[in-house]
Amino acid sequence: MSNSVAFSRAKIGIPGLDSILGGGLPSGRFYLVQGDPGVGKTTLALQFLLEGIRSGENALYITLSETKEELLAVAESHGWSLDGLDILELSALEHQLLVESQNTLFHPSEVELTQTVKIVQEHVERVNPTRVVFDSLSEFRLLAQDSLRYRRQMLSFKQYFAERGCTVILLDDYSSGDTEQQIQSIAHGVLWLKKIHSDFGADRRQINVVKLRGVSFLDGNHDYIIETGGLNIFPRIVASANPKEFALESLPSGIAALDALLGGGLDRGTSSLLLGPAGVGKSTIAAQYASAAADRGENVSIFIFDETLHSYLNRADKLGMHLRRHMETGRVRIQSVDAAEL
Repeated sequence: MSNSVAFSRAKIGIPGLDSILGGGLPSGRFYLVQGDPGVGKTTLALQFLLEGIRSGENALYITLSETKEELLAVAESHGWSLDGLDILELSALEHQLLVESQNTLFHPSEVELTQTVKIVQEHVERVNPTRVVFDSLSEFRLLAQDSLRYRRQMLSFKQYFAERGCTVILLDDYSSGDTEQQIQSIAHGVLWLKKIHSDFGADRRQINVVKLRGVSFLDGNHDYIIETGGLNIFPRIVASANPKEFALESLPSGIAALDALLGGGLDRGTSSLLLGPAGVGKSTIAAQYASAAADRGENVSIFIFDETLHSYLNRADKLGMHLRRHMETGRVRIQSVDAAEL
């Protein structure tokens, strides 16, 4: 899909996700972030709000399921400060609303939802945020009691925040049935976070942009991890979307006889497979090419599966290669891969 209209963008603050979205979420719209517990919805939401604060925007976190102390604990685990973030903790008002609802002739759910909406709007008008997060929709769903009333309230919120120019993220789990589809149809964009359980090794997390109206984005499943500092998302690789011009030349190994055998070296931009039984020198030849490239000032990435980084570097040192020195300067990067975790 091509961008036919220019939108101002609200960056999430997660480089990988902003890249997938083509620069961030179009501002002033209504978005749904879905996923099971533990996939990082709250972490993503906090990164979105903190990015707004860094840009000089007012940000509001409306929580019905998390307490302020729990949010502060999440922030502390990532080394963040929530200074400047306004938090409306509706769960703290739940008991008060329940008492008030029992003293009226109306159904308790009608009073609770009406009072909750009133509190939200009063707080929004006082704070005047440009970024808002609702956590979570399952609590609003319980207050509304039926799907029609719930949908009407979400439509009302959508119009209300659009008129105020707010970019809103709604967090939701999968505790409902048909209601999920209703909110997906209302939202301008839908992001789906999921955790894939493996029979062996660690769980795998992926994010998918289900829809994003009017703008182009990179669809498909994208892996991500939750680490100290927040979500780190890795957009799936599309080779044809990243063409690069380069010189058609031979790359020498630094071993004169080998380069002569190959007519000067391996051709740049090609892939080569080294075959042979254990102990014939496949890893040594590959390390020699890496060392020679780094000596020429090129950047090198090495992925090792069968031995530790310590043993790999020790062997390179004994053969007179300079991989350790180039690692210290950042010219060479060696990543040890545990195949059992994949």
